[in-house]
Amino acid sequence: MDSAAFHEIDSFFESAPPLKDSAKITDKLNQFIQFDSPSGEVKGRRVVCVTSGGTTVPLEQRCVRYIDNFSSGNRGAASTEYFIKAGYKVIFLYRRGTCQPYCRSLPEDPLLECFELADDFNFQVRESHSEAVKGAIRDHHAAVADGLLLKLPFATIFEYLQMLKIIASAIRTLGPHAMFYLAAAVSDFYVPWKSMVEHKIQSASGPLDMRLMQVPKMLSVLRTEWTPKAFCISFKLETDSKILLEKAIMALKKYKMHAVVANELLTRKEVVTVVTDNGNISVHRDKTWAGSDVEDPLIELLVNRHSTHIKDPST
Repeated sequence: MDSAAFHEIDSFFESAPPLKDSAKITDKLNQFIQFDSPSGEVKGRRVVCVTSGGTTVPLEQRCVRYIDNFSSGNRGAASTEYFIKAGYKVIFLYRRGTCQPYCRSLPEDPLLECFELADDFNFQVRESHSEAVKGAIRDHHAAVADGLLLKLPFATIFEYLQMLKIIASAIRTLGPHAMFYLAAAVSDFYVPWKSMVEHKIQSASGPLDMRLMQVPKMLSVLRTEWTPKAFCISFKLETDSKILLEKAIMALKKYKMHAVVANELLTRKEVVTVVTDNGNISVHRDKTWAGSDVEDPLIELLVNRHSTHIKDPST
């Protein structure tokens, strides 16, 4: 990266509002990585940071209005489940309010839909949802108790990028055993904090004229500076299939990713294309099984590619 790009990134972090509880987040990450290792030895353990959901761009410092990025978080939540099944420890960096691991089979409002009053003082799981609720609770608690899942929430573009940098610093020591699976929808533009109004923008002021700045591209610095030995996967989502692969190939080369997962908006749950230096691989959902996910074969493929990377990080 050239000096101008580094200057943009440094300026972004210097001008961003301080991340709340950054010290606690760092402590959680260190404890999570060292979990069940009395000697503190972490060599050989695979850890993946899965980013999920979309970032927001505040328009006021005391935020009432913001620009949002579309993402339900389903891809990240599903992928987290399959990574844990494959034996990975997962740092789940997710947007508050989006889909969570092990909760995908539950209704959107599980508290109200899955439970009913047993009497005036107690409630119980509805019989129609009992297996799904039990399964979600069992699998989630097992993942946390076994030290395989750490969930860290974000909302704004400022929180997301600051937390991503902290995570990169924490898992840098894992070398090629670390992976980034960057499925979050990250904002391309933002309002610099120092130029942002403090209070709610008043509609009586007339038409709103606001200048948005480009968010500095962090993928290159993540790949080459923050965690140079980690296995890095990014995503490219487009609505136009004609430009999808071209944009994914450009991202692969520009940011030096090990792979880019290309997905079209309308078919993203059925098929994705994994773009690599050695060619493109189409990954399809198993249509013979109604409950299958495209993330199942996708994670299997990426786990195998990660194994190859661990044996020879130069590939």
